[in-house]
Amino acid sequence: MIVYGIKNCNTVKNALDWLKENKVDFEFHDYKKSGVTASKLADWSKQVGWESLVNKRGTTWRQLHEAEQKKVTTEKAAVALMLEKNSVIKRPLIEDNGKVILLGFDETEYKTNFL
Repeated sequence: MIVYGIKNCNTVKNALDWLKENKVDFEFHDYKKSGVTASKLADWSKQVGWESLVNKRGTTWRQLHEAEQKKVTTEKAAVALMLEKNSVIKRPLIEDNGKVILLGFDETEYKTNFL
């Protein structure tokens, strides 16, 4: 199982802490340091929808000019934005055997999936 995110994100920290406290084995992939590929983003988009992957509540999205935001209307545009500004990807994203199993952190969902 791989947890994708950014190390200094509070939501990611909460998720990682929860996983560690509950002794769930995982590997962490910091896409701020290690990046994320266009093919990976496209694959996730097909699984959960690009609309779910773009975090429109986050600071990165809100800092975009309105014109930039309005351009994000297709998977191709969303992937291009996520490649350019990977902080706009909703996090954490948990993948197991290539399948997205969770997006974001909700303790109830984590208990259901991992305990």
